[in-house]
Amino acid sequence: MRNHKATTAAAALAAAGALLLTGCGGGGSAGAKDPKKIAGADNGSSASATPSASASAAGADAANRPKVVLPEGNVLTFDPEKTGDPVKDAILSDNAEYLKAIDEAIDKQDPKSKNVAYYSVDAALIGDAQWIGGFIQDGTTVTGTVRYFNRQVTLDKDGSAGLTYCGDETKGFTKDRKTGKVNVTPPDKDSYISYVTRLRKNDKGVWQTTRERSQRGDQKCQP
Repeated sequence: MRNHKATTAAAALAAAGALLLTGCGGGGSAGAKDPKKIAGADNGSSASATPSASASAAGADAANRPKVVLPEGNVLTFDPEKTGDPVKDAILSDNAEYLKAIDEAIDKQDPKSKNVAYYSVDAALIGDAQWIGGFIQDGTTVTGTVRYFNRQVTLDKDGSAGLTYCGDETKGFTKDRKTGKVNVTPPDKDSYISYVTRLRKNDKGVWQTTRERSQRGDQKCQP
């Protein structure tokens, strides 16, 4: 699993969580992060929008979206990819690109990744930078397949959205940059992680993650 060898990354993430910990409800984490709670205000660079005005979010800015390239040998899968609801589908799409951007930034050793910043703001973005920086300190990158499943979107009256999902890291690992050795570990209950995230659509039509929380080993994500 990715975390078992990324000890420095976990420590960096814990530091970010301690810095940003609040009592806000609903939050979440991205990538293969250890249990944490990072919360932030849904304001600043995030613009308010009603769900009805968000139906064309995915298509409005499609031509200007950054191209995210995953590391060689790294695969992320998403279930479901679509629900049939245009607003929820836009949220699921932007969340998928967000998670891909984090893995891309880990491989490029870029904690200030513009692609990650395109899809996240506020506390989520700060936590992402800490997380990516930890991999750089460890001298590792990511490889293998991570499956994200049970993805469920909730639309709120204030224009924000909640997204919950599970992650399966039984086939996702870290890899030493110098030696190329893959740190394969046997699957166990901690191979499965639950995620709770908050998103808000900005003025470009992008559903950005604003805060996030994850729990490794959560019973509800076990097979």
